Amino acid sequence: MEQSGSLFVQKELSFKQEGSTRQTVLTLLKTQGQLNAAELARQLDITEMAVRRHLSTLERDGLISPIIVRQAMGRPTHRFQLTEQAEHLFPKNYHVLALDLLEELEDAPETAVLVERLFEGRKRKLLERYAFRMEGKTLKEKVIELAAIQNDGGYMVQLQEDEEVLVLNEYNCPIAQVAKRYQHACQCELALFEQLLEAEVERSECLAKGGEKCSYRITHSRS
Repeated sequence: MEQSGSLFVQKELSFKQEGSTRQTVLTLLKTQGQLNAAELARQLDITEMAVRRHLSTLERDGLISPIIVRQAMGRPTHRFQLTEQAEHLFPKNYHVLALDLLEELEDAPETAVLVERLFEGRKRKLLERYAFRMEGKTLKEKVIELAAIQNDGGYMVQLQEDEEVLVLNEYNCPIAQVAKRYQHACQCELALFEQLLEAEVERSECLAKGGEKCSYRITHSRS
């Protein structure tokens, strides 16, 4: 999809050293996937030599790993990606989800549909919690507000705008491990977005299903 414009609404990550170049490198690798030193240097506006010093430190600390990419012509190139250890630096709100689910557990007598009821109950509470923030707003304003809500929850959101379509990308999922096992969690998130935005929302990519991000296409409801 060609982009006529973009909105980037990303909450700064709280690493040990705020504003450091290495923090920015980790963020770029998280949001853009594998990159080489030259690509990072262009985006950081520093020399490749300086980038390589930061990459060396991050690799030594076990936060990134190099990958050799063979090309049709010329020498193979080295690209870098985050390690599993680096993923722990990004927000993971498991305790919030657990508390919400445990509250619902006390009110759920039917064990056969217990898990689905847990996620439905959580969706209902989130809708009640955030609905007032959508009042009186245009669709675009609602999507920006939703991005802020999700960023507060650690989802690392990027918004893209193309004519009448808004695309909300989430590069981190605090409940990814739960959602991989219980797909109803993803269904409830999609339904929550539709109800909060009062719009048509289509998920085209999902972290819990092996995607690089959770991606939602948002358009005005036809009804």
